[in-house]
Amino acid sequence: MDAKKERSVSRLREEIAMFEPILEVLKLDPGEMGNLQAFIIEDILNNHRRVIDCVENDKPFLASQFTNPVEVLTAVDIPWYFHVAHQFMAGGSGGSPHTEEDLEEMDKMGIPPDCCTLLKLLLYYQAAGLLPIPTAYLALTEPCDGVAGMHAAFMNHPDWRNVPVFCPDPPYHSDDRAVEYYAGEMKRMVEFIDKHTGKTLDTGRLKEVVEETNKGYALWMEYNELRRSVPTPHSYIMPMSCFYLVNDMGAGDPAKTRWYQDMVANAEARVRENRPEVPNQKIRLFWYDIQPMFFGELVPWLEQEWGAVIAMDMISYCPYELIDTSSEDAMFKGLAKRAFLHPPMVHQGRGLAANVIHDITRIVKDYRIDCVVFPGHMGHKDMAASASIMREACRDLGVPFLHIGMDICDKRYTTVEEIKDRMSHFFTAMGLG
Repeated sequence: MDAKKERSVSRLREEIAMFEPILEVLKLDPGEMGNLQAFIIEDILNNHRRVIDCVENDKPFLASQFTNPVEVLTAVDIPWYFHVAHQFMAGGSGGSPHTEEDLEEMDKMGIPPDCCTLLKLLLYYQAAGLLPIPTAYLALTEPCDGVAGMHAAFMNHPDWRNVPVFCPDPPYHSDDRAVEYYAGEMKRMVEFIDKHTGKTLDTGRLKEVVEETNKGYALWMEYNELRRSVPTPHSYIMPMSCFYLVNDMGAGDPAKTRWYQDMVANAEARVRENRPEVPNQKIRLFWYDIQPMFFGELVPWLEQEWGAVIAMDMISYCPYELIDTSSEDAMFKGLAKRAFLHPPMVHQGRGLAANVIHDITRIVKDYRIDCVVFPGHMGHKDMAASASIMREACRDLGVPFLHIGMDICDKRYTTVEEIKDRMSHFFTAMGLG
């Protein structure tokens, strides 16, 4: 394999080497949660190996954005990776040896400093040759101008200029006509995949995959209901995995459905026996934004120092709906609605401010929330424009609201210690601690 290809999979190889020993330990002594955690790690590593195999042996594979329906990709039986996942693998645990180096190199690229760091990092990974160059790329241009700008820059890089790209065209409105239009875009995506990879879609296989995924989503909804319990059953790690499992690395796998069943069973047992994973819970917190890469440095402190648990978060609370599988058109309409209207960030950023008010109102009431924390990621200018609306909604609900102001990728913007200090003052001032 030539040097360029080897570099493109070097981070995948490093993550395999990093997580394999952890996986071995979990399998030797899983404890109560180890089997659930091991399944997630194994899924990540298996997908890394599939992509590496494709690069090494010139097999077709895709790069895709997190909104594009994984059911289609699974049904056509082609490997893929979500390139934004790079930022949230090893970096998410605070364990990546490259985070500081990557941010410093990113700064040298001359991208305006007010641009979302999540997008700037992705552009750095591309420029540094750290992303496997796929057979074809399934892109995204919503919900913000930053994503559209990143897309334009991405497709003009010399290494990617000749990669065929399909970008679904998101209409402005969210009515039935818009969903019908986007369903047509999903069908065009299937034609694009067929043209550039030779992989064809069998409608019967798609129905099998969607019906299996529906089971997983139904169990995820059931699990979210269990999170309404006081105390909440789990720490922050496993609830975040619910989104990952069917949105990032595949769908339609009965083994993943069993994982959801095991998650629900574990949560039910903890609620029934009043045996939460985090003892002495005092503050039920709603984290209304995506989680930072360094969440592993912040949330254990919240749990241990303040007894503050994240009873619900924006990523976990995707308003997904189960998909009608009675016909091909019904399936594509359901997949389009899920991709176009419901993903986190897209749901909040491209639609009406009423979406934000509804989320906060519903979650505060249903989950008996003590305070709402809006991290205020510097790149989420669409949500920043709604911060005063969030504050007003919380005032009407009688629940304290904290707007931090931070960068979910870069601790230099607001350090972990500064975030802890602001949250500590907030808890004390609001009488929560």
